[in-house]
Amino acid sequence: MQVFRIWDINQKTFYLRNNQLVAGYLQGSNTKLEEKLDVVPIEPHAVFLGIHGGKLCLSCVKSGDETRLQLEAVNITDLSRNKDQDKRFTFILSDSGPTTRFESAACPGWFLCTALEADRPVSLTNTPEEDRMVTKFYFQKD
Repeated sequence: MQVFRIWDINQKTFYLRNNQLVAGYLQGSNTKLEEKLDVVPIEPHAVFLGIHGGKLCLSCVKSGDETRLQLEAVNITDLSRNKDQDKRFTFILSDSGPTTRFESAACPGWFLCTALEADRPVSLTNTPEEDRMVTKFYFQKD
């Protein structure tokens, strides 16, 4: 498992608020709230993503017509790329210059995103080119 810092192209970092991952501008003493991503590479461009030492993992869940990002209390090191039930935890990385996009393997065409406004939940979008969502992130080993 490796630890990475992540922030969107508008400089918003991830932090946890009421058990929900949100993106905002952390300053001063609030910078300690920043959540770093725990990353387990499973293929050259595929990873599992977690926080809190890999004890909470990001997953893409489809329920009816709704596709959403959620945090699941699963140990990242217990996940396996060979298990179909773990596919919801898999994200495909695509680099474009200095930025990275994260596409759900379980829900192709759905990308990790942040809202333009600060302190909004990190979520998924299937319209990555729209201006109201940010899908490009700086992703740097800590």
